[in-house]
Amino acid sequence: MNIISRDSMLPLLRKLVETESPSHDKEAVDRVGAIVAEEAHRIGASVDIMHRKDCGDLVLAKWGTGTGGILLLCHMDTVFPIGTLAKMPFFEKDGKAFGPGVSDMKGGIVVTLAALESMNMDDLSLPVTVLFTPDEEIGSHFSEEAIVNFAKESSLVLVLEPGMPNGAIKTWRKGVGEFIVRTRGRAAHAGGDHENGRNAIEEMAHQVIAIQGMTNYQKGTTLNVGLIRGGIASNVVPDEAVVEVDFRVMESEEAVRVVVGMQALHPVLIGTSVEVTGGLNRPPMPFTENMRATFEKVKLMVLQHGIHLLAGGTGGASDANLVAPLKIPVLDGLGPVGGEYHSEREFIITESLEERAKLLSIILREWK
Repeated sequence: MNIISRDSMLPLLRKLVETESPSHDKEAVDRVGAIVAEEAHRIGASVDIMHRKDCGDLVLAKWGTGTGGILLLCHMDTVFPIGTLAKMPFFEKDGKAFGPGVSDMKGGIVVTLAALESMNMDDLSLPVTVLFTPDEEIGSHFSEEAIVNFAKESSLVLVLEPGMPNGAIKTWRKGVGEFIVRTRGRAAHAGGDHENGRNAIEEMAHQVIAIQGMTNYQKGTTLNVGLIRGGIASNVVPDEAVVEVDFRVMESEEAVRVVVGMQALHPVLIGTSVEVTGGLNRPPMPFTENMRATFEKVKLMVLQHGIHLLAGGTGGASDANLVAPLKIPVLDGLGPVGGEYHSEREFIITESLEERAKLLSIILREWK
């Protein structure tokens, strides 16, 4: 049993951040997995490696036995390519730690391990399972089945994504999806045969307006055409254009509306065609009565220890979105407080490492 302290947590944080782990690099993610597995085993976990061929392996760590326990979710991958450390090294300044993935979410891994190391097994109210996943940043396609299966066996799921800037944990998240829209026309010389061409970019312009028009701010629904490609030269009528569309929804009904609307897109110009692929990647995690009850229970629990817990939410998604439809108690954003995720300015507030580890240890001891 160790006392939770920021100074004892920072060396592991540095080690994890300096072990770069972009989602698509299996060997790199597995190097983080090896560190995590070693640390978990050192502090008393039984550890299993769930091998994956097309991405990093999942690391499963268990303390205690039986079902109906508490599941913790952490991801080991980041959005930063190998070599990022050369221009974005780990460093500390003014009470903050910086580096690729320091907040999203290697800090959450450190908080998890520190909280568990601080406890005797007799302290645990229920068995604890931690699933360290390799592909959250790219949709958790290789981890989703394991996440859902372990969640179904649990009485509570806690996700160690970073906390909100004001320290709030996350009790709602938007659902997230993506579409690829492709328009096709007929190539022609822009000067000598313009009238016989069918401009795929012109057709796409009509589609972009229709897509953006599906946004409904009152319901929290947004569609964003964020990337567009088409054409080979200004003197050629383009025969193909492609856009990538991000969409976010607060309500499941809105997800259905958007998917139906996107699939119903049809060409405006004669001689062109429209093809739509994609859909919802993660369902919304709304602030339901079940979520409210879960938050209030934990809020009261930690208040007895002088911790004033706040609730918040975000338009981004996480693995908590995969758990929410199961109607199992789930809370997110229990990792350290930070900001500027996915940028060269990503940081965490170092004192929040200790604060979050203490918060987590209380929940693990007292949840029933």
